[in-house]
Amino acid sequence: MIIHDVQTAIRNEEMMKAALIKALNEDLAGEYQAMLMYVTYAASVTGPHRLVLRQFFLAEVPEELAHAQFLADKITSLGGQPLTEPRSVPMATSPREMLASVLAAELQAIADYKQRTEQAHEFGDKGLSAHLETIIEEETSHYEETEKILRGWAQ
Repeated sequence: MIIHDVQTAIRNEEMMKAALIKALNEDLAGEYQAMLMYVTYAASVTGPHRLVLRQFFLAEVPEELAHAQFLADKITSLGGQPLTEPRSVPMATSPREMLASVLAAELQAIADYKQRTEQAHEFGDKGLSAHLETIIEEETSHYEETEKILRGWAQ
């Protein structure tokens, strides 16, 4: 009976780890998307606010890269393989559309990371859970700054 319980516990832990790796890879795809989105939008933004928005977009790239590197490292630490495919970058032709796409991506990232924090906690990885809380703070800050820009944007 004890051996069976131990084997079941090991199987459950392996299933939880596999699910966590899969979800972290989905988050990694989102970070790749964010980097590509910010670089693409910085290059293609036009209009009277081009210089300010270009800097706004480019300023986010290093933080998104740090998130991606953390996720890739954690995935390999758990025995997984980091994926290399980003989520698709929404096409946007106007600065307002670009900002709206950024807002949606940040909101998605916040929701994803909240779920991942719970998964990490259930898996028993307190370090991962704590680091994900920090990422949530950073993504929330991005969201709030973008929302403030959009709030004052003329239709």
